[in-house]
Amino acid sequence: MSIAFLITVLLSPIFIPFLRKLKFGQSIREEGPQSHMKKTGTPTMGGVMIVVSIIITTLIMTAKFEQTNWFYSPSFLLIFVLFSYGFLGFLDDFIKVALKRNLGLTSKQKMFGQVLIAIIFYVILHMNDFPTYIAIPGTGLQFDLGLGYGVLVVLMIVGASNAVNLTDGLDGLLAGTAAIAFGVFGILAWYGVPQFEVTIFSLAVVGALLGFLVFNAHPAKVFMGDTGSLALGAAIAAIAILTKLEILLVIIGGVFVLETLSVIIQVISFKTTGKRVFRMSPLHHHYELKGWSEWRVVTTFWLVGLLFAALAVYIEVWVS
Repeated sequence: MSIAFLITVLLSPIFIPFLRKLKFGQSIREEGPQSHMKKTGTPTMGGVMIVVSIIITTLIMTAKFEQTNWFYSPSFLLIFVLFSYGFLGFLDDFIKVALKRNLGLTSKQKMFGQVLIAIIFYVILHMNDFPTYIAIPGTGLQFDLGLGYGVLVVLMIVGASNAVNLTDGLDGLLAGTAAIAFGVFGILAWYGVPQFEVTIFSLAVVGALLGFLVFNAHPAKVFMGDTGSLALGAAIAAIAILTKLEILLVIIGGVFVLETLSVIIQVISFKTTGKRVFRMSPLHHHYELKGWSEWRVVTTFWLVGLLFAALAVYIEVWVS
C-alpha cells in the first residue's frame, strides 16, 4: 500500500503540470450544478497515475509468488481488467479533452468495449474451471448458476464500472469511497482461506487512491476521469468475483448502488410522471442543490461508505 501511495504522490507533481501543458482540462456540462463551472479546465485523466501505480505495485509485490501459469493467476486477471477498462476510459477522456467532444465515446461504443472485456475475463475464468456457484452471505447457502454465471460476471463488471463512474462527480468523493471499499475487500480476501494476490492488489488500489486524494481533495488539482473510474469499477467487481463475494459487493459498494439507483429512479419518475424525485441525479448533486457544501457531501458519503463496509465485515466475519 505504501509503495502505491508513494508512486502516486511522487508521480502527480510531474504528471499534473504535463496534463495542464497539453490543455487536457475537464469540460463541465452546462446542465450540472452551476457551482462546478469554476472547475472548468482542471486537468483530468489523472486515472492514468492510479492505474500505473496499482500495476507497478502489484507486479513488485507478487513477483515472489511462484506461478505455474501467470495467465490464469488472480494478479493477471485483475491487472487485465484494470488496464483494459482504464484504456477504454482513456479513449473516452482523450476524445473529450483533445478532440473537444464533451460526451466522449458514444454510449454504444463504450458499452461494446465494456461487454467485450468482461466476456474475455469470464472466458479466462471458464478455461481455468472457476466455480460457478454464488454464496449467500451469512447463511452458508450456495447456488450453482452453471452457464448463467457467465451472464452474472458480465453484468457485475459492466454494472460496477458504470456505477463507480456515476459516483465520480465531486472532489475526492470517488477516491475516498473507493479506497474504503477496496480496503474491505483486501481484509476479506485475507480472511478465511487467504488470497494473497487479491489482498495485495486491493491494498495497492487503496494506496494509489490515498496518494491521489492528496491532489484530488477539495479543491481538486486533478480529476481521475473515466480512465480511473471505469477501471476502478471493473476491478472491484473482478475482486468480488475472484473472492466469491459477488452478493456482498452490493453492500460493500453500497454508495455506488445508491448513486446508480438515484439515476434510475429519476429517469423512470420523469418519463412516467414528468416529475423529478431528486433535485438532480446522481444523488450527490441532490444534496449540493439542497445547500450542502461540497466537502460536507463528500465526507458524509465517506461515512456512509464506512458504515456499509462495517456491515459487510460483520456479515462475512461474525455472522458466517
